[in-house]
Amino acid sequence: MNTFHNLLVTIDNFIWGPPLLILLVGTGIYFTFKLRIFQLRHLPTALKMVFSKEENESKGKGDVSSFAALCTALSATIGTGNIVGVATAIKMGGPGALFWMWLAAVFGMATKYAECLLAVKYRKTDSKGQMIGGPMYYIEYGMGNKWLAKLFAFFALGVACFGIGTFPQINAIVDSAHLTMNAPAWLTGGILTVLVAVVTLGGIKSIAKVAEKVVPTMAVVYVVSCLSVLIMQAEALPSAIQLVVTSAFTGTAATGGFVGASIMLAIQSGVARGVFSNESGLGSAPIAAAAAKTDSCVKQGLVSMTGTFFDTVIICTMTGLTLVVTGVWQGDAAGALMTTQAFAIGLGSNQLGPYLVSIGLMFFAFTTILGWNYYGERCVTYLFGSKGVIPYKIVFISLVASGAYMQLDTIWVIADIVNGLMAIPNLIGLIALRHIIIEETHLFFKKQKDNDKGIAFNQI
Repeated sequence: MNTFHNLLVTIDNFIWGPPLLILLVGTGIYFTFKLRIFQLRHLPTALKMVFSKEENESKGKGDVSSFAALCTALSATIGTGNIVGVATAIKMGGPGALFWMWLAAVFGMATKYAECLLAVKYRKTDSKGQMIGGPMYYIEYGMGNKWLAKLFAFFALGVACFGIGTFPQINAIVDSAHLTMNAPAWLTGGILTVLVAVVTLGGIKSIAKVAEKVVPTMAVVYVVSCLSVLIMQAEALPSAIQLVVTSAFTGTAATGGFVGASIMLAIQSGVARGVFSNESGLGSAPIAAAAAKTDSCVKQGLVSMTGTFFDTVIICTMTGLTLVVTGVWQGDAAGALMTTQAFAIGLGSNQLGPYLVSIGLMFFAFTTILGWNYYGERCVTYLFGSKGVIPYKIVFISLVASGAYMQLDTIWVIADIVNGLMAIPNLIGLIALRHIIIEETHLFFKKQKDNDKGIAFNQI
């Protein structure tokens, strides 16, 4: 097993080496500058659209509202990456990793906008009348490259079955249930399998219905919990933020149980774990975006890019600062245990802390499984047609049932590998279709500007 694990680590380090990190962040940087810092200039507009009743009652083509599509995408992104992933990044790269998470997220918003715009522009209708789309469709019909599209769908299916979609989430739920309720793995795994089966067999509308209720509620509860820690540790907050920024450019010296980290390790840890959490550039969110009821690919791109803002800029930041202000990153604990200790110290309660982290993990991880089940289903439909959906769901549910017994170290390495492989075809597609993204954006805002002038003229 050690030999196999070491082989996986070698493959993982190769895939997530400088070339992929440069390609991921570089794509976001390109769209950021070509669209003139679009994601920051239009963030207020995008946030307004997310909560707009008019936008969410759009009569455009689609299966679910823009908000429900965003929640489905967020259900897949807000998961263990926000709690375990952030702790792992800071444990490996020091507090400076959080800064690189922020930077990657800002550029990642531009990437998320681009990929979700293309998803709506090139979406199709399947044999059941449902909207289908995502990188496999814009790579095939936009780029005209069918084999690259199939490669993306194959890797994305691997992520759904063996990566973010199953094992890391199941393991987090099982561990959390054992920590707080002393529940045996077989019981937690059994209950989880039944719940996943009941929801996912209902398709996108069932998944979206659960996601738009659970995701916002749990996100608010978790953020408020983190804010409570930060308020109680307010005196340490300024120095914690300073440490995050300075160590991003100087590295972090060894201290306590922390072995030290270079600038490069901080960058690699921050970017890799940030991408694992918000999935910008991976090509997953566009699959959910394609199902949205909307009359504009640009509008849905705007709504979808807020997913990265909510996931990383807000939730990951809350986790990261909680870890730094309480000083637990210097100890021997790692992963969820580190975050649990931070809550226990920050809230002054050894009982409340574990429950908050465990409940947050369980709900976040559960909705991630639901979201990725849908992504995998869309990839199966693309590769094999609708006849492959039922066999896929049976396999997926079986993997959920067996995931409780997987080894944690191996789980994270496998997840990293398939994530990286999935990103490559998608990023190639985004770069190849960059002119379409820029043109659609300019046309939309030119039309908006002309309409505003027309309204102003009529009011004279």
